[in-house]
Amino acid sequence: MENNFLKDSLIYKRHSVRKYQPDPVKQEHLDHILHAAMAAPSAHNSQPWAFVVIDDRKLLDACADFHKYGKMLFKASAAILVCAIREVVKENLFYQQDIGAAVENILLAATECGVGSCWCGIHPKPEIEKPYVELLHIPEEYFPFAIVALGYMNEEPLSSDRYDASRVYHNGW
Repeated sequence: MENNFLKDSLIYKRHSVRKYQPDPVKQEHLDHILHAAMAAPSAHNSQPWAFVVIDDRKLLDACADFHKYGKMLFKASAAILVCAIREVVKENLFYQQDIGAAVENILLAATECGVGSCWCGIHPKPEIEKPYVELLHIPEEYFPFAIVALGYMNEEPLSSDRYDASRVYHNGW
């Protein structure tokens, strides 16, 4: 049975985009995306995140160079490095879920603005974290968690329905 929400829902329009136009992401779109990120829920309202906007071409290329799965950063016109605040995450065992929610809000807000996005994980791999820390002079109180490539899409991705009824159970297994 076809789900009528598929056509219009923001959630179903979101895709990992790896090909971008060279145009810079508008500041108003970046502002909206960052506001959305910080609107994410977090355990005990701890807000364990900080964000680095990267729009310098040399920095984006360097980020793409040292992330095995971040090659789309070579074409992205911006990225948001999502960092965790060490002091906050010591007290918040759910910080990975919280920051994941912030990243998902980034992806959805980008889609809402017509900006393509692609999420690349960084934490908990020290060999991936370290180059970001060095390149962007990240203070010791923070660590890189994920990076999201951003840019206006070169092509419109196809919608897909990933729903799998065999993975849904009601009132128990």
